[in-house]
Amino acid sequence: MVRMVTSTQRRRVGAVSALLTGAALATLTACGEQRHDNTSVASAPAPSQSSSPAPSPYVEPGVVDGAPHNGDNNAYRRPGDMTPASEEAAEAEAARMRPLLKRLHAKKKWDPESVRAALIGELGYEIVKTGSKGRVLSGSLTVQEMRSRYENDEYITPEGTMIGLRVRKDACVTAFVQPTNYEARANGPFMETGCMEPPVGH
Repeated sequence: MVRMVTSTQRRRVGAVSALLTGAALATLTACGEQRHDNTSVASAPAPSQSSSPAPSPYVEPGVVDGAPHNGDNNAYRRPGDMTPASEEAAEAEAARMRPLLKRLHAKKKWDPESVRAALIGELGYEIVKTGSKGRVLSGSLTVQEMRSRYENDEYITPEGTMIGLRVRKDACVTAFVQPTNYEARANGPFMETGCMEPPVGH
């Protein structure tokens, strides 16, 4: 028996055929493209949640400029750990030193000679004395001029004095007094410079 195809059925078959052909063409021509329309036909499957992103260079947490391994490169600027008792002892010495530094700052006496004389004469600290191989023989106080820095095509030494006081093996007071300000803080010793503030850069 021959079945008659009505014009309505022909239109439906034609529409489905056109839709499938369009979808196949869209799939073939969209290779590598990201589609932003709402067409559900021939849309690429969503990437799985487990796919890992492209690797990025390691960045130290908390680094503003994003420099990789910044913490490792600046380990020499991190003070060592102190026991609670050592921290308390160092903070007590920092508290003794602050009023003296404040007074020197107010009198504009921030040169190493004046600062050294005041720390020895008023607080009773003794300057570190070392042996031939750098071994500390006696004393706990180091006083020196500020570190020089490169500025305007030359090295300059800023006004002021740096101070390092060894309180215990694991405890220091690191301090300074200069024209703009002064500070004395308790901290553990630095890896390379002991109780003195290490330079910036290495």
